[in-house]
Amino acid sequence: MIGVIVLLATMGDVLIAGAMREIGDFDVIRSHAGLKGAILAVLRNGRFFSGLLCMALSFFSLLFALSWADVSLVAPACAALTFVTDAFAAKWILKENVDRRRWIAAVCVCTGVFFLSR
Repeated sequence: MIGVIVLLATMGDVLIAGAMREIGDFDVIRSHAGLKGAILAVLRNGRFFSGLLCMALSFFSLLFALSWADVSLVAPACAALTFVTDAFAAKWILKENVDRRRWIAAVCVCTGVFFLSR
């Protein structure tokens, strides 16, 4: 279940980040079309709603997982592993620059989750 939560959360993060890049700078949109135009730009983006759906499914999966497992395991594991998968997705899907410091942090997070699961 933790894997499902992490996968859905990462998909949601990537889809919403991609949607926000596609939409562009809110200040520019607001200066041309006002606040209503900025809101409409988001609401017209299908990728945003796909990301929102993934995030909602991740949340409800978390609720389900918490009904049968300890919060002291599920919540930290999901948060930590989502951090790691977000770093990979940022690097290879969104083509972001993920520096060495973030990779070291991801390794530390994985180590922590390993010890937490024991």
